[in-house]
Amino acid sequence: MAEEREPRPTRLTDDSAITYHDAGVDRAAAERAKHRISDLVRSTFTDAVVGDVGAFGGCFRLPATADSSGSGAAAPGPLLVASADGVGTKLKVAVMAGVHDTVGYDLVAHCADDILTQGAVPLFFLDYLALGQMDESIVEQVLVGLARGCRDVGAALIGGETAEMPDMYAAGEYDLAGFIVGSVVARRSGERDHDAVPLTGAAIRPGDALLGLPSNGLHTNGYTLVRKILFERQGLAIDSHVPDWGHTVADELLRTHREYVRALLPVLRRDDAAGVAHVTGGGIPGNLPRILPRGCGALVRTGAWEVPSVFQVLQQMGGVPIDDMWETFNMGLGMIIAVHADRVDHVSAALRASGERVIEIGEVVEGEGMQLVD
Repeated sequence: MAEEREPRPTRLTDDSAITYHDAGVDRAAAERAKHRISDLVRSTFTDAVVGDVGAFGGCFRLPATADSSGSGAAAPGPLLVASADGVGTKLKVAVMAGVHDTVGYDLVAHCADDILTQGAVPLFFLDYLALGQMDESIVEQVLVGLARGCRDVGAALIGGETAEMPDMYAAGEYDLAGFIVGSVVARRSGERDHDAVPLTGAAIRPGDALLGLPSNGLHTNGYTLVRKILFERQGLAIDSHVPDWGHTVADELLRTHREYVRALLPVLRRDDAAGVAHVTGGGIPGNLPRILPRGCGALVRTGAWEVPSVFQVLQQMGGVPIDDMWETFNMGLGMIIAVHADRVDHVSAALRASGERVIEIGEVVEGEGMQLVD
């Protein structure tokens, strides 16, 4: 077993600090773009759309079906939740390492976790793979990861598209995107089954506890900044050994995005969660507020868990400002669950029984926004 040690600080001058913006990602511009297109998106909505833009997935109610009992009443149609995503520049790391199955798994897990926040169980998945030059080995490896991810979350891989575009991508490079559709599960409270309605966070109230579930490292966000720090600033190679991690750059950066479906679905079916946030791009500050209803804020105690060494080392190597770290990376948490105070022990015990490590990271408070405190 590798000896555990504190990450060694790297000497940096003030002007050597790297931010996500310096690495080429403009989050503010992305948010402005989303705001500008929101009305265009809403202009396409039909009466079957449930909810608004800005959620982790989009909800759509299928037409009502006739009641088989002969009463003439129509039963509500299933409520579907869909999401689309990509793996981002983590693909460049996969190309450098010659390892392509992990990014396939990442894609499925990320999409499944997105719709899980709205109480949906995955039904089926489709992928889109575009290559600069057709490489059967890469295609097969990616599909191995996709298939493994689909089996783990219970989704059928029912189709996809593979395109060869030499004018768009260099030989050896590719892009990967995925599309998932799930169905909102009926939730049971006590002896009563509720109609399938999306989990929106509307039930969150001041005094609720915030429970965090650990991530498996970086997951799929912040890799443009990560690559700038490790490969440009530090001059490391993909197979360089990092003592503080106890393994190579590739081993750390290609850790797979966790799927939380198997652990969280029983909690959702019992109606034990008031809201769920998937910690992806934007970190905790960019994702937890998405589920908070008006009049509710959040207090997150950053000292409640130990930030994994991957984030500590990246911050020290790049001199990344602490605010940029929290707004770029998940910092060790992949999911946050809001739970009413009287259900905390029950939910925590259920999650631990499924093998999860549960961390009480803070609480919902009166007000607006989110605050990180030591």
